[in-house]
Amino acid sequence: MKNYKKIVLFIITLSFGCSSENQNLDSGDNQLNDTVYDIRTIVSKFDNVEGLTYSINGDFLEITTNGLPDHKSPYWNQGSSMYEAYNGTNPNWNKNPNVIQTQNITFKIPLYPKEASTKEATSLGPIGVSLNGVVFYNQYAGPNNQPLTNEINSFDQYLGHPQNSGQYHYHIEPVYLTNKLGKSSFIGLLADGFPVYGPEENGSTITSSDLDDYHGHVSITSDFPDGIYHYHITSDDPYLNGSGYYGTPGNISQ
Repeated sequence: MKNYKKIVLFIITLSFGCSSENQNLDSGDNQLNDTVYDIRTIVSKFDNVEGLTYSINGDFLEITTNGLPDHKSPYWNQGSSMYEAYNGTNPNWNKNPNVIQTQNITFKIPLYPKEASTKEATSLGPIGVSLNGVVFYNQYAGPNNQPLTNEINSFDQYLGHPQNSGQYHYHIEPVYLTNKLGKSSFIGLLADGFPVYGPEENGSTITSSDLDDYHGHVSITSDFPDGIYHYHITSDDPYLNGSGYYGTPGNISQ
């Protein structure tokens, strides 16, 4: 009888041991990704962008942009050769009172981004820069997480608009770039050094449900055959970025 009790106790101990091991495996799925990526291979994509200069200083890429779009818009002064009346598809389009103005924005972006142990929320204003020098904004129209619901109606035919100081920006897909470069192409960087890609991957449309809380994932891209964490533009909220930067952002000054 005593031997029987020992056998039962041994089996119970083994059962709890297996249960504990499975819990550790599950928690391992949520462990910090300690991979350090290298984005130097895409820096040259910012060559010859009008109004944009860059340099590499140590472990950082420093980009300075005047923020002016290289496409037409109803937000240019009407005397400008870049002015074009709205000809988009939004029947509720409503021009805001602002006019595109030259900016001076500098990003100090990590060349070797990695996942941050503490995620930092994106702020209002510039959070990254696109391949034509126009800055990216997050998914909010203003303080207290105001949704873009109404503000979207002021986006021009290329889905950007200027705020009150004339800073033109994209909250959602920059269709001028994705139509020109392709829907699965690299279209810019966020301030944490991770690249932003268009709304398709391997011929399929990406939605927010395909991505993590920060609106990105790790996969192979045409620029990174070994894979990299990257963000995607999607047609659904949060469009570009979710609950914050995946990596640690560098400095943004303007």
